[in-house]
Amino acid sequence: MSRKTYPLWQRRLLPIQNWKDRVTPETLRADLISGITVAIVVIPQAVAFASIAGMPPQYGLYAGMIPPIVAAFFGSSWHLMSGPTTAASIVLLTSLSTFAEPLTPEYVSLALTLTFMVGVIELTLGLARMGTIVNFISHSVVVGFTTGAAILIASKQLKNFFGVPIPRGGHLFDTLEHFWHQLPNTNGFILTTALATFLSGFISKKLWPRIPHLIVALLVGSFTSLGLNYFFGQDVTHISMVGAIPQTLPPLTVPHIDLDTIKQLAPAAVAMTLFALTEAVSIGRAIGIRSGQMIDGNQEFIGQGLSNIAGSFFSAYVATGSFNRTSLNYQAGAKTPMSAMFAGFFEIFIVLAIAPLVAYLPNAAMAGILFIVAWGLIDIPNIKHILHSTNSERAIFTLTFLGALFLDLEFAILAGILLSLILYLMRVSRPRIVSRLPNPNLPRRKFSDASDLGVQCPQLRIIRIDGSLFFGSVSYLMEELARIEKEHPEQKHLAIVAQGISFVDLAAGDVLALEAEKRRARGGGLYLINVKRDLWNSLDEIGALDRIDPAHVFQGKSAAIHAIYQKLDKSICKSCTTRVFLECRQEFGVPQPEPANPPSKTAETGTETANSHGR
Repeated sequence: MSRKTYPLWQRRLLPIQNWKDRVTPETLRADLISGITVAIVVIPQAVAFASIAGMPPQYGLYAGMIPPIVAAFFGSSWHLMSGPTTAASIVLLTSLSTFAEPLTPEYVSLALTLTFMVGVIELTLGLARMGTIVNFISHSVVVGFTTGAAILIASKQLKNFFGVPIPRGGHLFDTLEHFWHQLPNTNGFILTTALATFLSGFISKKLWPRIPHLIVALLVGSFTSLGLNYFFGQDVTHISMVGAIPQTLPPLTVPHIDLDTIKQLAPAAVAMTLFALTEAVSIGRAIGIRSGQMIDGNQEFIGQGLSNIAGSFFSAYVATGSFNRTSLNYQAGAKTPMSAMFAGFFEIFIVLAIAPLVAYLPNAAMAGILFIVAWGLIDIPNIKHILHSTNSERAIFTLTFLGALFLDLEFAILAGILLSLILYLMRVSRPRIVSRLPNPNLPRRKFSDASDLGVQCPQLRIIRIDGSLFFGSVSYLMEELARIEKEHPEQKHLAIVAQGISFVDLAAGDVLALEAEKRRARGGGLYLINVKRDLWNSLDEIGALDRIDPAHVFQGKSAAIHAIYQKLDKSICKSCTTRVFLECRQEFGVPQPEPANPPSKTAETGTETANSHGR
């Protein structure tokens, strides 16, 4: 049965048409399990994120209800799951704490208004098709960011895994330093619970891959803690639980929009938007590489924007692509965006129906689950592949990885993207320039590398340029043209094989025009060979074509060489011994070893005639 194709506008309005054919009873079962797993595991995190953001604890839960449902429905990724994140919470706190006191109604109102503004900007960028930012996130950036984020996820759980006090909010070095000093104070009961969770998850995944290993791990960790508390008492084990959570639905709210508030929050909204979109698209692509899915950046922008707009009316502060939720969702076996929708609905159900039971989940088991997730994010084969590749890829990976570890996650992504662009511009700013000559040993005397032939025409230099000529390559182009002129000042004529040039901007066009005028003043000229229509149009639009002279622009090699040869100084050609062009051979004959008796005029003519038929 052929798959029905829907119009683009219809697929953007209802993206479910792109993946509804993937939904089967099997995928629904997998998505339901992964959705339940995510909903249970991320509840304590959501409460913690709300505290980081300066919001009441229940607002972290609200941010994980409606936004992931809307983002999954209108996004393009099968696995990306939105929700509150550490970085977004920190940015929110630093942006709003100067305007209002955290935890106050005024602060909450500003946070919801900021969320609405961020959603509007995200939606606008998506509709304007600015999602191509995803194309500038290289694979090395994704791997570096993923690896760094995995280590950070694990480091943040060290206190819950080992049962030692570690101050919250410090950088990686601070966390590891505090952990090192607190290591002798490790709580054996908490460590046992965490290890039971961690090891059972690995064993379950290896021995019974069809069973959701994360839920198995969570159950084993929970029963381990119950057993330890039963035999030794919680006063001895000190195994802490998630605790009670509010048993209410998110109240409906209306963002407070007025001109003064917009002015006040605009800088924070722009900064939050750029960071949130970059993080969401990066996470989506990171998981997409593993699942074999192409991510539509524009559609993700639209999905994120609509999720925050909707979330602002349901008491949710800024939500974006969550690494914890997404990686957990993927590793739990999610197949379609239905898993994110199930997670959102099930989180509502948990809050309403089984909030008291969630309160008894041990934090140590949660830490063990997140250790499993973090380990799964470290892609050893890909890291080895990058480290054994080029210097530029190693540099991009290292910068992103170290940035994620020791700076902010959003800065790490942006730094990796920036370095990728810089290295790309460095490559394209140095187009390949090689000397060329007709090769008599090839059919139709095709051009080949002049260094292989070991000869040069004393009057004409032919070079080939591969790559676009734009303002970034102007300096290198000028340096190469000056070097050619300095090394061979007698070569007053310069021909450029231009079939590898697809674009010339105003700055590069001026360089070519100036080179043509300079060589014309010295009695030579500049010529372009194998010029494509796009290049001709570019030169014409910027006014460089007339300065170069349209008569010096050729579409084929033979016509170009024949026309240029007519402009050469024949007195120099007569004494030249290289005879690199067919025209030289036809007019002056092929050089022969010096005989004892000079040949007659007739002999020279005969030889010349005999060699005038092959090119």
